[in-house]
Amino acid sequence: MDIANIQAQLDCVYRQTESLCEPLEIEDYCIQPMEDASPPKWHLAHTCWFFETFVLRHADKKRQPHHKDYGFLFNSYYNGIGEHHPRPQRGHLSRPIVSDIYFYRKCIYEDSLNLLNKTEDNDLLSRVILGINHEQQHQELLLTDLKYNLGKNPMRPTYRDVGQSQSSRPICFEFHTIEGGMVKVGADLETDSFCFDNELPTHNVWLESYAIANRLVTNEEYLGFIQDGGYEKPELWLSDGWNERQKRSWVAPEYWYQDEDGYWCEYSLHGSDRVNPYLPVCHVSFYEADAFARWKGARLPTENEWEHAASSMNAESQGHFADNNHFHPVAESKVPFMCGNLWQWTASSYSPYPGYQPLDGTLGEYNGKFMSNQYVLRGGSCATPHSHYRNSYRNFFYPKDRWQFTGIRLASEP
Repeated sequence: MDIANIQAQLDCVYRQTESLCEPLEIEDYCIQPMEDASPPKWHLAHTCWFFETFVLRHADKKRQPHHKDYGFLFNSYYNGIGEHHPRPQRGHLSRPIVSDIYFYRKCIYEDSLNLLNKTEDNDLLSRVILGINHEQQHQELLLTDLKYNLGKNPMRPTYRDVGQSQSSRPICFEFHTIEGGMVKVGADLETDSFCFDNELPTHNVWLESYAIANRLVTNEEYLGFIQDGGYEKPELWLSDGWNERQKRSWVAPEYWYQDEDGYWCEYSLHGSDRVNPYLPVCHVSFYEADAFARWKGARLPTENEWEHAASSMNAESQGHFADNNHFHPVAESKVPFMCGNLWQWTASSYSPYPGYQPLDGTLGEYNGKFMSNQYVLRGGSCATPHSHYRNSYRNFFYPKDRWQFTGIRLASEP
C-alpha cells in the first residue's frame, strides 16, 4: 500500500470535515434536531474516536484513552467495545465543550499520521483507509443532520450562500432499454481501491431485460403527482407507507412549504426559494418514491438493475458531488447523471450478498447487523465526496426516512 497516499487522504479528509464546520456558530454545534440525527459536535468527536479505538489502540494495546469518558460518549453502536450514550440524548451534552473536541481531533489525527510514518502493517493500513471512508460518510451525515436542524428552524437560516441558482430545462425524459442476461455485480477488488464489506462478494445475477429512466424525476413532475391528489389516494401507497403518510401528515417532500401566496417553496442549505421545476425532486421517502412510480405506471429499479445500468454507462465520472460545494441537486440539462446529485431509492431490501462475510471482530458490526427492514439506495448525492463513491456502493435507510438527499429514478419493463 502507498503510505504517502494514505497520509495525504487522511490529511485531506481531516481538513474537509473541519471546513464543513467553518460556517457554523458555536450554538449550532450542540443541536440535535431529531433522534435519527446527531449534533455536529458529536460527528466531529465520533470520527476521531473511531481512529483512536480501531487504529491507535489496536496498534498499541497499552495506549490509554484520550479521556476516560469519550469511549462512552462517542461510541455509536459498537456493542463489542462497550456501553454507549443513548443516541436520542446526544444533543443533551453541553460538555465536553467544542474547543475540547477540536483539541481531541488534533491529538488523534497527529498520532494517526505519526503512526503511518512507522508502520507497514497492511491490517493497520486497511483500518486507516476504513477510518477515512467512515469519516467521509459522516461528512455527508453532518450536512444532512445540519440541514434538518436549520430547515426546521422557523427562520430557515442559510448555511452557506452560493448566490442565486440558475438552471436550464432538463433533458427530455425517456426510458433506455438495457439488455438482460447473466451480469456481475458487487465491488471489483482488482479495480476498486476500497469497498465496504456489504459490497462483497462479487457474484453473478440473472436480469431480464428492463428499461431505466435517463434522468431523475423533477420537481415539476412531482408537483403533478401532488396536484393530482397523489397524497390522498391510498391505492397508490403500500399499507405501511399510507400509515406513515397519515401519521406524519405528509403532503409534499421534506423542506417544502407554501408561502403566503400559496406558492410551493423549498429550503436548501443555501437558503429558501420557490420550488425550481427543473431540479430533481429531493428528500422523499421510499414510500413516496414508490407511490409516485405507481402513479406514473412505472416502478423503482432493483439495486442490481441500477448497478448494471450504471456500469454499462461507465457512470462513475459523471454527476454532481459534494466537491462542488453546492449541496443541492442541479438540473440534468446537458448530460444525464446516473450517479451524484441524489441517492436513488431501489426496490431492493438491504440484505447480504450470497457468501457475505462481515469484517473480523468488532468491526464486523459496521454493516452486517443492519441488514433488516431497510432499503438500498444507489448513486451518491450532492453531499457525497466524489472520491468516496463507486457504482457498487450500497447505502441503506428505513423506508420512512426523508432527511437524506434522496430522489427518484424510474424503471419499467422494456
